[in-house]
Amino acid sequence: MSYTVAVVGATGAVGREMLSTLERRNFSVMRLIPLASARSAGKSVTFLGKQVVVQELRPESFAGVDLALFSAGSAASLEYAPLAARAGAIVIDNSSAWRTDADVPLVVPEVNIKAAFNRPRGIIANPNCSTIQMVVALKPLHDAAGLKHIVVSTYQATSGKGHNAVVELLEQTKAMLAGGAPRSEVFPASIAFNLLCDWKGGEGGYSEEELKMVRETRKIFGDESIGVSPTTVRVPVVNGHSEAIHVQFHRPMTADEAKRLLRGAPGVELMDGPYVPGGHPQPLTASGSDAVFVGRVRDDLAVPGAINLWVVSDNLRKGAALNAVQIAEHLLQ
Repeated sequence: MSYTVAVVGATGAVGREMLSTLERRNFSVMRLIPLASARSAGKSVTFLGKQVVVQELRPESFAGVDLALFSAGSAASLEYAPLAARAGAIVIDNSSAWRTDADVPLVVPEVNIKAAFNRPRGIIANPNCSTIQMVVALKPLHDAAGLKHIVVSTYQATSGKGHNAVVELLEQTKAMLAGGAPRSEVFPASIAFNLLCDWKGGEGGYSEEELKMVRETRKIFGDESIGVSPTTVRVPVVNGHSEAIHVQFHRPMTADEAKRLLRGAPGVELMDGPYVPGGHPQPLTASGSDAVFVGRVRDDLAVPGAINLWVVSDNLRKGAALNAVQIAEHLLQ
């Protein structure tokens, strides 16, 4: 069976990745409807070797649509996702608009795909990119020993902030290498040759991004008792998020056991060779791949029964577009 698929935010970085993912995975698209704001309407996107004209997003845009993939920001999702659902579409939203709604499942297929089949609002939420790769890596460990406390530090690429953020990184880098001063419009300060905590503030001195990781991890695993201690940082990398994760369990876990559990786990590619400089998952090589790469799995030196690991993934693929398309595949194909 083939489907009519609408992609909302089709001209954005994640929207274009969604189109590419649908094409690459041979999703059964009978008709594609790329949608965007009035500013982008009339542009074209390429799908299956053809140019498809982008239409302006309107309330009536979802008539006859089977699947609506949203990646146009929270405001658009809050307004239009319920309209798409009422029109009969399965809605998968990549923004933060619906993630904490009790009637909207928050889904990572390798972790909790069953939740996608119970969607009272007709909407399914994609988690935050940094959360997705972490829970894919931790799922087999959680099943075996139960997650108790996670300490995670992220090293997040500029593409997670959008195309203009990548452009600003490159322009700032060129300016500084030429001896000039960097201009910062997308970021609050220079991201070139620098590290930033650039998300909006949240409660208790945490950023919104950090609090997302706490709430989303608990919701995905269905366990409010899991402790999550996050620090999220933007780094001068174009694409690919990295995470240093310390994990404590309800029973002791060894690095050897963790490697055994991770080897062959859904969505995971384990790099378990002995430590050598550069012999670990890297954003440069992970970019363009569907996998969540896990390496540097080792016993913690201070907390018996805890482990440390390094997790890297393409934030535009598994962290956004791929995750959404995988959900759709489980529901429709």
